[in-house]
Amino acid sequence: MSSQFFSKKQWIFDRWAPFYDIFFTTVFYQAIHKRLLEYVDLPEQASILDLGCGTGRLLNRLAHQNLTLQGTGLDLSQEMLKQANINNQYPSRLTFVEGNAETMPFADNKFDAVFNTISFLHYPNPITVLSEVHRILRPEGKFYLVDYTIRWDDEPKIIGISSGSLHIYSPTVREKLGQQVGLTCVKHQYLLGAIMLTIFSK
Repeated sequence: MSSQFFSKKQWIFDRWAPFYDIFFTTVFYQAIHKRLLEYVDLPEQASILDLGCGTGRLLNRLAHQNLTLQGTGLDLSQEMLKQANINNQYPSRLTFVEGNAETMPFADNKFDAVFNTISFLHYPNPITVLSEVHRILRPEGKFYLVDYTIRWDDEPKIIGISSGSLHIYSPTVREKLGQQVGLTCVKHQYLLGAIMLTIFSK
Protein backbone atom coordinates (compact mmCIF):
# COMPACT_ATOMS: atom_id res chain seq x y z
CA MET A 1 0.00 0.00 0.00
CA SER A 2 2.76 2.48 0.92
CA SER A 3 4.56 1.84 -2.37
CA GLN A 4 1.44 2.64 -4.40
CA PHE A 5 0.70 5.63 -2.18
CA PHE A 6 4.13 7.19 -2.66
CA SER A 7 4.14 6.44 -6.39
CA LYS A 8 0.86 8.31 -6.75
CA LYS A 9 2.11 11.24 -4.68
CA GLN A 10 5.30 11.37 -6.74
CA TRP A 11 3.28 11.44 -9.97
CA ILE A 12 1.13 14.32 -8.70
CA PHE A 13 4.01 16.45 -7.44
CA ASP A 14 6.12 15.81 -10.55
CA ARG A 15 3.38 17.43 -12.62
CA TRP A 16 2.80 20.19 -10.11
CA ALA A 17 6.49 21.15 -9.83
CA PRO A 18 6.86 23.60 -12.77
CA PHE A 19 3.98 25.74 -11.43
CA TYR A 20 4.46 25.20 -7.69
CA ASP A 21 6.25 28.45 -6.87
CA ILE A 22 3.87 30.54 -8.94
CA PHE A 23 0.85 29.48 -6.90
CA PHE A 24 2.26 28.92 -3.42
CA THR A 25 5.75 30.05 -2.44
CA THR A 26 5.47 33.64 -3.55
CA VAL A 27 2.85 34.50 -0.91
CA PHE A 28 1.76 31.62 1.32
CA TYR A 29 5.06 29.85 1.97
CA GLN A 30 7.00 33.08 2.06
CA ALA A 31 4.85 34.25 4.97
CA ILE A 32 5.17 30.92 6.78
CA HIS A 33 8.94 30.77 6.28
CA LYS A 34 9.36 34.32 7.54
CA ARG A 35 7.54 33.47 10.76
CA LEU A 36 9.30 30.12 11.12
CA LEU A 37 12.74 31.71 10.93
CA GLU A 38 11.92 33.74 14.04
CA TYR A 39 11.92 30.51 16.10
CA VAL A 40 14.86 28.66 14.54
CA ASP A 41 17.99 28.29 16.67
CA LEU A 42 20.90 26.53 14.96
CA PRO A 43 24.50 25.96 16.04
CA GLU A 44 27.44 27.26 14.03
CA GLN A 45 28.18 25.16 10.95
CA ALA A 46 24.88 23.37 11.37
CA SER A 47 24.03 20.41 9.18
CA ILE A 48 20.30 20.40 8.46
CA LEU A 49 17.73 18.48 6.45
CA ASP A 50 14.59 19.85 4.82
CA LEU A 51 12.30 16.83 4.57
CA GLY A 52 9.82 17.25 1.73
CA CYS A 53 11.87 20.19 0.45
CA GLY A 54 9.85 20.83 -2.70
CA THR A 55 11.50 23.54 -4.79
CA GLY A 56 14.07 24.35 -2.09
CA ARG A 57 12.88 27.79 -1.02
CA LEU A 58 13.17 27.18 2.73
CA LEU A 59 16.72 25.87 2.47
CA ASN A 60 17.75 28.94 0.50
CA ARG A 61 16.25 31.19 3.16
CA LEU A 62 17.97 29.26 5.96
CA ALA A 63 21.30 29.37 4.11
CA HIS A 64 20.94 33.13 3.62
CA GLN A 65 20.35 33.61 7.35
CA ASN A 66 23.04 31.14 8.50
CA LEU A 67 26.22 31.67 6.49
CA THR A 68 28.01 28.50 7.68
CA LEU A 69 25.01 26.20 7.30
CA GLN A 70 25.23 23.00 5.23
CA GLY A 71 21.80 21.91 4.01
CA THR A 72 20.26 18.88 2.35
CA GLY A 73 16.83 18.72 0.78
CA LEU A 74 14.98 15.42 0.43
CA ASP A 75 11.93 15.00 -1.77
CA LEU A 76 10.01 12.21 -3.45
CA SER A 77 9.51 14.16 -6.68
CA GLN A 78 12.27 14.31 -9.28
CA GLU A 79 10.66 17.34 -10.88
CA MET A 80 10.51 19.21 -7.56
CA LEU A 81 14.22 18.47 -7.13
CA LYS A 82 14.89 19.71 -10.66
CA GLN A 83 13.28 23.03 -9.73
CA ALA A 84 15.20 23.07 -6.42
CA ASN A 85 18.51 22.73 -8.25
CA ILE A 86 17.54 25.51 -10.67
CA ASN A 87 16.67 27.74 -7.69
CA ASN A 88 19.77 26.81 -5.66
CA GLN A 89 21.46 30.07 -4.66
CA TYR A 90 24.13 28.32 -2.56
CA PRO A 91 25.30 25.26 -4.56
CA SER A 92 28.44 24.87 -2.45
CA ARG A 93 26.33 24.50 0.70
CA LEU A 94 23.00 23.05 -0.43
CA THR A 95 22.34 19.67 -2.04
CA PHE A 96 19.09 17.99 -3.06
CA VAL A 97 18.42 14.26 -2.89
CA GLU A 98 15.56 12.06 -4.05
CA GLY A 99 14.13 9.80 -1.37
CA ASN A 100 11.26 8.56 0.75
CA ALA A 101 10.51 9.95 4.21
CA GLU A 102 9.97 6.43 5.57
CA THR A 103 13.42 5.15 4.53
CA MET A 104 15.77 8.12 4.40
CA PRO A 105 19.19 7.57 2.80
CA PHE A 106 21.20 9.12 5.64
CA ALA A 107 23.45 7.86 8.43
CA ASP A 108 22.39 7.86 12.07
CA ASN A 109 22.97 11.09 14.05
CA LYS A 110 23.76 13.11 10.92
CA PHE A 111 21.77 16.33 11.29
CA ASP A 112 21.55 19.12 13.87
CA ALA A 113 18.02 19.93 12.72
CA VAL A 114 15.30 18.55 10.49
CA PHE A 115 12.57 20.73 8.97
CA ASN A 116 9.22 19.57 7.59
CA THR A 117 6.81 22.15 6.19
CA ILE A 118 3.24 21.35 5.05
CA SER A 119 4.28 17.80 4.23
CA PHE A 120 3.62 15.73 7.35
CA LEU A 121 -0.11 15.67 6.64
CA HIS A 122 0.58 13.57 3.52
CA TYR A 123 2.39 10.72 5.32
CA PRO A 124 0.32 7.54 5.81
CA ASN A 125 2.68 6.17 8.50
CA PRO A 126 3.64 9.09 10.78
CA ILE A 127 5.39 6.94 13.38
CA THR A 128 7.67 5.47 10.71
CA VAL A 129 8.61 8.96 9.53
CA LEU A 130 9.17 10.24 13.07
CA SER A 131 11.32 7.21 13.87
CA GLU A 132 13.49 8.09 10.87
CA VAL A 133 13.69 11.71 12.00
CA HIS A 134 14.81 10.56 15.45
CA ARG A 135 17.41 8.23 13.91
CA ILE A 136 19.09 10.87 11.74
CA LEU A 137 19.03 13.64 14.37
CA ARG A 138 22.07 14.17 16.54
CA PRO A 139 21.58 14.14 20.33
CA GLU A 140 19.77 17.36 21.34
CA GLY A 141 18.97 17.98 17.67
CA LYS A 142 15.71 19.75 16.82
CA PHE A 143 12.79 18.77 14.59
CA TYR A 144 10.79 21.73 13.29
CA LEU A 145 7.37 20.45 12.22
CA VAL A 146 5.17 23.01 10.46
CA ASP A 147 1.70 21.96 9.35
CA TYR A 148 -2.01 22.53 9.66
CA THR A 149 -3.44 21.74 13.07
CA ILE A 150 -6.83 21.38 14.75
CA ARG A 151 -8.00 22.01 18.30
CA TRP A 152 -6.79 19.88 21.19
CA ASP A 153 -8.45 16.69 19.94
CA ASP A 154 -7.13 13.25 20.85
CA GLU A 155 -7.57 11.83 17.35
CA PRO A 156 -6.26 13.07 14.00
CA LYS A 157 -8.70 14.57 11.52
CA ILE A 158 -8.59 12.63 8.25
CA ILE A 159 -9.60 14.37 5.04
CA GLY A 160 -10.10 12.23 1.95
CA ILE A 161 -8.74 13.58 -1.33
CA SER A 162 -8.19 12.09 -4.79
CA SER A 163 -4.56 11.19 -4.06
CA GLY A 164 -5.33 9.44 -0.74
CA SER A 165 -5.97 11.30 2.50
CA LEU A 166 -4.62 14.13 4.61
CA HIS A 167 -3.99 13.67 8.34
CA ILE A 168 -4.31 16.78 10.50
CA TYR A 169 -2.94 16.48 14.05
CA SER A 170 -3.73 18.51 17.15
CA PRO A 171 -0.87 19.69 19.39
CA THR A 172 -1.74 16.91 21.85
CA VAL A 173 -1.51 14.20 19.20
CA ARG A 174 1.76 15.65 17.86
CA GLU A 175 3.23 15.41 21.34
CA LYS A 176 2.08 11.81 21.77
CA LEU A 177 3.47 10.76 18.39
CA GLY A 178 6.80 12.34 19.25
CA GLN A 179 6.93 10.62 22.64
CA GLN A 180 6.49 7.22 20.98
CA VAL A 181 9.81 7.61 19.14
CA GLY A 182 11.78 9.50 21.79
CA LEU A 183 11.19 13.09 20.62
CA THR A 184 10.27 15.62 23.31
CA CYS A 185 7.98 18.53 22.49
CA VAL A 186 9.66 21.84 23.32
CA LYS A 187 7.16 24.36 21.96
CA HIS A 188 3.98 24.92 19.96
CA GLN A 189 3.58 28.18 18.07
CA TYR A 190 0.92 29.32 15.61
CA LEU A 191 2.59 30.84 12.54
CA LEU A 192 -0.25 31.72 10.19
CA GLY A 193 -3.92 30.90 10.68
CA ALA A 194 -4.21 27.17 11.34
CA ILE A 195 -0.52 26.56 10.54
CA MET A 196 1.33 25.54 13.69
CA LEU A 197 5.03 25.04 14.38
CA THR A 198 5.91 22.27 16.83
CA ILE A 199 9.54 22.03 17.91
CA PHE A 200 10.78 18.65 19.12
CA SER A 201 14.13 17.81 20.68
CA LYS A 202 15.94 14.47 20.59
